[in-house]
Amino acid sequence: MSTAKKFAGQTAVYGLSTIAGRVLSFFLTPVYTRAYSVKVYGIFGNLYSYASMLNALLAFGMETTFFRYLNKRPNDKQLVYNNTFGAILTIAVLFLLLTFPFANFITGWIRIDPDTPFADYVLYIKYFIGILIVDALCVIPFAKIRADGRPGRYGLIKFLNILIFVGLNLIFIFGLPFFVKHNLPGTVWINSWYTKGWLGYVFMSNLLASLATMLMLLPEFLKLRPRFDKHLFKEMLVYSWPVLVANFSYLINENLDKILLGKLLPPGISATKVGIYTACAKISIFLSIFVNAFRLGAEPFFFSHAKNKNATQTYATIMNYFVIAVCAIFVALVANIEILKYFIKGKNPAQAAEFWSGIGVVPVLLFGYVSLGIYMNLSVWYKLTDQTKYGLYISGIGAIVTIVLNLIFIPYYGYIASAWISLAAYATMMVLSYLWGQKNYPIPYNLKKNLAYIIVSIVFVFVSFTVFKRNIFVGNGLLLLFAAGAFYFERNNLKAILNRK
Repeated sequence: MSTAKKFAGQTAVYGLSTIAGRVLSFFLTPVYTRAYSVKVYGIFGNLYSYASMLNALLAFGMETTFFRYLNKRPNDKQLVYNNTFGAILTIAVLFLLLTFPFANFITGWIRIDPDTPFADYVLYIKYFIGILIVDALCVIPFAKIRADGRPGRYGLIKFLNILIFVGLNLIFIFGLPFFVKHNLPGTVWINSWYTKGWLGYVFMSNLLASLATMLMLLPEFLKLRPRFDKHLFKEMLVYSWPVLVANFSYLINENLDKILLGKLLPPGISATKVGIYTACAKISIFLSIFVNAFRLGAEPFFFSHAKNKNATQTYATIMNYFVIAVCAIFVALVANIEILKYFIKGKNPAQAAEFWSGIGVVPVLLFGYVSLGIYMNLSVWYKLTDQTKYGLYISGIGAIVTIVLNLIFIPYYGYIASAWISLAAYATMMVLSYLWGQKNYPIPYNLKKNLAYIIVSIVFVFVSFTVFKRNIFVGNGLLLLFAAGAFYFERNNLKAILNRK
């Protein structure tokens, strides 16, 4: 099997499991937007933004470090596994000690809706502390499954996690109210503790799903041994801390806008604006899924293929087809935005109109994900050459762009500014990674061809969304034209790849 086919196969398996899980999760978006007001949904988006950023801190870059050191020290796989997990366990314990006793103080600092009872907010924070710790402890066992070449087990556990999460949400939002409404057996007990419409059940569902995932990973946990190498541990920390800062900086670009919207806009409207922005951003989730699936398949593949003599040419080929794929998805999502917007329809026409008022940010956010995906592909050079400091520099610059520009423009332009700033940050990271990468680890990317696909996709999206006012027939006609053009120009390369053994 050719390396290209092997990579495509691994990415497809990870992608299918990721897509299945994220689609199930996305299914909850219309559930939430019907069950909760725009303001309450804003609290949801705000808290998950904090959680996403803290996830990176707790993981400490150890997932990438794990893969790198398996490649560097193939005879010490167990020791690498023990040390990376031990680092995360230490950080998780410290995090628990520094947060749980101070939940009230943390609540006072991050609370964006004065109408939500303070005691409820404290419970939300405690649930999230539990979620973050459990998820962090599962990072290295999941990485071990990927390193062992078992994408099926990885995908199954991830899928079951989402299935449990979705199922519990449906039970709390629809199932229990149905029992109470029809006075079914158990109604008295349910009424003794259940509060209809309470947002905390979403976070409780997440915590229970994470605990179930930990149980499913028990075979991996049992493979841990109390072997620790002080020298290796220090070496790993030196490698991982720039990765940590890079990952955290990326998550600043991804989530800080929702946090700053809650802080910088007037208290009476901040939660509502965060709710609108969060809901509309969900439409871009399909491109985000593809980018994440690519990362899951690419990272172990890039490391394992690094010693091959034709490695750089393989990376260039992968980039070429990745650009075509993300641009096609970009055009497809905008072409069908008039259908996709119904996933965020509210409980009544007025609430739906309120959510849809932010639909203009979607194309901007989508192109931001195109830039992010290309950046993730480009980032192979500093990971393979152990120059992770460049990841720190690039993501750090992106984070500075995000922080400074959001602080300046959010008070004047709200979430519209946040969308454009997100795009600016990812585009900056993409360009810097390319320029520095070609100096330190040259890869023969076909720059002209890749730029051509990107520019054509932008023009098609502009015509579809702005000129023809989101006309679904025009949009899909342009999508077919893009796909036909890509197939025509790539037909010879595709035949060559498919004919390889």
